Amino acid sequence: MTVQHFTPEGMMRPVPYHHVAVGTGTKHVHVSGQVARRADGTPVAPGDLAGQVAQALRNVCVGLAGAGASFADVLRLTFYVTRWSPERIGDFMAGVEAVADEIGLRLPMPPASLIGVEYLFEPDVLVEVEATALLG
Repeated sequence: MTVQHFTPEGMMRPVPYHHVAVGTGTKHVHVSGQVARRADGTPVAPGDLAGQVAQALRNVCVGLAGAGASFADVLRLTFYVTRWSPERIGDFMAGVEAVADEIGLRLPMPPASLIGVEYLFEPDVLVEVEATALLG
């Protein structure tokens, strides 16, 4: 296996992601920030954080596959969420859980950061997801 995810004893639990990823491959894959848009640019799930998280992760999956990778190869994920507040974690996780089996995203997720931002590139974009993967 190119990437090993784990949470050592003594690190905070439970969290929806692993704290550590160790990669042993040589080919890096970086998927740029993906949003809830279809390939033709059509918005998906306007105003729905869970729906946008799910679609953005689907788009990351397409990017990974294009490079010959999958979520099993992902070292880390970064989520940017507009107008973030802790009360939104349920909707956020609902989006992750709704699509995890479909895209092969094991839970808990790889190491991840969720960063609250005021605004993304268009007003209807609630979330953007980036991924870094490593292939042998």
